[in-house]
Amino acid sequence: MAQQHGIIVLFDVENALRTRSLDGNTYWFDNMKLFGSAGVGTERLVTIVPGTHFLDGSQATEQVLNWLPAALGSIPPTVPRNYLAEQERADDRRTLDELASLNAEDGVSETDLKRLQRRVGKRPHKPEGGRGLTEAKLLDVTGKTTSGTGAYNYPAPVITDITGEAVSEKIMYPAQYGSPDMIYDGWYWAATVDTSRPGVYAYTMHIQLHELVERNDELVWESVDLTCESSLKIINDPKRNGFTGAGLGVLPIPPVPAAS
Repeated sequence: MAQQHGIIVLFDVENALRTRSLDGNTYWFDNMKLFGSAGVGTERLVTIVPGTHFLDGSQATEQVLNWLPAALGSIPPTVPRNYLAEQERADDRRTLDELASLNAEDGVSETDLKRLQRRVGKRPHKPEGGRGLTEAKLLDVTGKTTSGTGAYNYPAPVITDITGEAVSEKIMYPAQYGSPDMIYDGWYWAATVDTSRPGVYAYTMHIQLHELVERNDELVWESVDLTCESSLKIINDPKRNGFTGAGLGVLPIPPVPAAS
């Protein structure tokens, strides 16, 4: 069975949109630091991909990479999928309760009306051709609805393609897959890696960020396409057990003490 490599890419979306570049605004992590991955936590990650061997030592099946992008400082993508909807409903209920508590005979003042309008929040529109972006009310970084454009929650970055040397040289074969997980709108990127050709191979990740802009008195998520790079380092060493450091096989089980 192929070994699964997880690669998490954190994006400083706010700064990347300001500078229109991902240089210095990405932080890469993988689960292979124990086996020699370099640059973990920086924008210069080199992911170690150990070779896969049959019992006789010959090269065997490929390895598998999985990429998960996330926005730095935003609501974690691992919260329940209905989190945004629940926050919207809770805010609407609070607003309605407050409206009902106002004195109907005195009417609603303009100040109260504006305050309630801010509480209701705005629902930014999804741009034409936008990908991986579910329409929802605009939330701030604490998960509360807002109508301003201050500190708000950015949508998760979206991987749109993976190219570069590792792909053109047929070292890895990336593709987008559907998933019932629904953390990333039901899509994620993975790739199989040919471990029979040791070496260092670079690849380019194409990322779509979303910038909140006002257009005709409406808020719109406008897509911004950028790229960043990383590398794979394929080695001859076979994959081994992370607990024992030995090759694949059963884990050592301590003897069961005899019953007294």
